[in-house]
Amino acid sequence: MIFETLKKQLPGVKRAELMAKHTTFEIGGPAEYFYIARAQKNVVKAIRVAKKLQLPLFIFGGGSNLLVSDEGIKGLVVRMKSNVKVFPVFSGNRIKAYSGVSLGNVVSFSTKKSLKGLEWAGGLPGTYGGAVRGNAGAFGGEMKDSLMQVQALDHHFVLRNFTHEQCGFSYRSSVFKEKNWTILSATVKLQKGHKKELQAIASSRVQYRKDKHPLEYPSAGSVFKNVPVEQITETFKQEFWDKVKQDPFPIVPAAWFIIGAGLAGKKIGNAQISKKHSNYIVNLGGAKAKDVLALIDVVKKKVKEKYGILLEVEVQYIGK
Repeated sequence: MIFETLKKQLPGVKRAELMAKHTTFEIGGPAEYFYIARAQKNVVKAIRVAKKLQLPLFIFGGGSNLLVSDEGIKGLVVRMKSNVKVFPVFSGNRIKAYSGVSLGNVVSFSTKKSLKGLEWAGGLPGTYGGAVRGNAGAFGGEMKDSLMQVQALDHHFVLRNFTHEQCGFSYRSSVFKEKNWTILSATVKLQKGHKKELQAIASSRVQYRKDKHPLEYPSAGSVFKNVPVEQITETFKQEFWDKVKQDPFPIVPAAWFIIGAGLAGKKIGNAQISKKHSNYIVNLGGAKAKDVLALIDVVKKKVKEKYGILLEVEVQYIGK
């Protein structure tokens, strides 16, 4: 009865859709009900229907930075996905885009319009909304640097507009991530730049990821947040001093602690800590969520034992 009602209200809804088909990890059991929302109005409708039917609701974007339980997810799962590149530029230097648009499309659009401020994100996977939610960053840049306004649904699914100050941005986080609120769209304010220079920077970031990251295997991206230098004890600061990077403040990449703990290449089941980039756990083929979780536990334990640092998980786990 519930599925029949969903089909009438949400054309294209599926039952028992494997989440492994919709995450970059290619891991995850079935969603009880699954729906792709290709526009903001479809997200709002899906929320209204789920509330009426009293169904648990999970909304996500590109499926990166996400690990789904082997048992799957109860209720209605909504994926925000759009083939539309971006909404038009407003006032010459502002871009507003639906959350389900890929971040890569927004970056490409901005450089074509000679707008500076997002070129550092070249090659970052996932959706625009996901990048805002997690305050994605690389090469010293962060989403918060150019964010002007966000339109999102709070825990009561009330539509609200958030100013930059209200977004509560912090290192790889925001009020939306902390409170599990749903971003529908966001507006960035950029600066005028030189098209060829911006496109060259974005392309170099894409190439860097191809060279340094294990893109040949499915993964969720970086598993752990990088470690602020201030959290490293004096005993080990000297050991890692030549590894310090600005991201955007002084940090040591989590990968170096994992390597130092002797865990590069460690496998559990068909999940493996990448030898190419040790802050990635890769799916060698048929890996289970339980294998990934077990590796995460091993890393946290070993790094804590050796360096006194408790690595913070960046990947979101969802499901039964």
